[in-house]
Amino acid sequence: MQSEITTLANGLRVITSSRPEIETVSLGIWIKTGSAFETEEMNGISHFLEHMVFKGTETRNTFEISEQFEDVGGQSNAYTAREFTSFYAKMLKGDTELAIDILADLVKNATFPESELLKEREVVVQEIKQTIDMPDDIIFDYLQEQAFPNQALGRTILGPAEKVRSFAKEKLKAYLKSNYAGENMVVCAVGNIRHNDFVRMVEQRLGSIQAQSHFTPDKQVYKGGFFAEKREIEQAHVVLAFEGIKYECENYYPCMVFSTIFGGGMSSRLFKEIREKRGLVYTVYSFSNSHTQSGLFGIYAGTTNKELKELMPVICEEINKICREKVSEQELNRAKTQLKASMLMALESSSSTAEVLARQMLLFDRIIPIEEMVERIEKVSVDDVQNIARKIFSSNPTYTLVGDIEGYPPYDEIKQMIKL
Repeated sequence: MQSEITTLANGLRVITSSRPEIETVSLGIWIKTGSAFETEEMNGISHFLEHMVFKGTETRNTFEISEQFEDVGGQSNAYTAREFTSFYAKMLKGDTELAIDILADLVKNATFPESELLKEREVVVQEIKQTIDMPDDIIFDYLQEQAFPNQALGRTILGPAEKVRSFAKEKLKAYLKSNYAGENMVVCAVGNIRHNDFVRMVEQRLGSIQAQSHFTPDKQVYKGGFFAEKREIEQAHVVLAFEGIKYECENYYPCMVFSTIFGGGMSSRLFKEIREKRGLVYTVYSFSNSHTQSGLFGIYAGTTNKELKELMPVICEEINKICREKVSEQELNRAKTQLKASMLMALESSSSTAEVLARQMLLFDRIIPIEEMVERIEKVSVDDVQNIARKIFSSNPTYTLVGDIEGYPPYDEIKQMIKL
């Protein structure tokens, strides 16, 4: 994962990783902004802005933006997360300059036409409704809300419909100006590209944007809590979560190893005990979501109402077990191998590599060599796994349920079943 980095005068970082053996380039613009950078009044504006920049610039209308990518066989898209927004593309090597020209045009020269605003508000409202209709999706919004109540990390990425309908052209322009600044942005390209050529392309188009962001996120503190929503559906969806690990934490890699052992695959403890041995679920897994200031570690399961009462005590007993008894060397080594293989396989993709490089630069102000990541995984011990398990599960739980949940074990009962 060799890379070159140039910082422009306005603080924008340009990263390339050359792969001359391939015929394509994966590239994008990553901005350190998202729902975690929004006030309550502006909740959802990062995502709405991501939609609206595709609706026209000073030199391209909405149709020309997509047509110019597709005329040369390119692919483009964008996403908004809690702490990142990205606009990205994959092109044949000869069309790299066209791609960066369009992407830079989007983030710098979007015009937000009133006619498009009216339409796109309703498009996003439909997206919000679609999410609400998907219990295995909306449950994670409920989870964040309970884990980080009345805080930016607890709000949804899409925002509430009434807020989205209030976003006018002036609000979008002000938010873009405040957050889309050089020091907040990374432009990255991986593939058949020369570094100096790409720096020139980027500097011509984005070298003049403002340097500094004018927004400082509030402090985010994990709290924990409970939420249940009964629905007339066949399944009960449940998440039991705890305070996790933030990005810049010495326990980041031990937590990755622990999560893999606990619920990271078909050989994990949760999968073997809950699905294979007992047949209580179709889906069960653990997850570790890190943020800049905090994190979440959780367990998701989808089951039927009949099995729900048995499922939760089994999950709690697996929590107790991994805190009481050390994992085996075999489990530890398998998890390490899984993680290392997963990382290396992902880096075979130029798009995935660009994502990794850009996020690392925005989070850590440096690129972490793959050798360093492997070394830090290798250093994780049996004791490290037990210690991080105890640390995580000693925090106040966040317990959310959606679906056919009649008779579910109550929150206080769950807390009593966890005996470290």
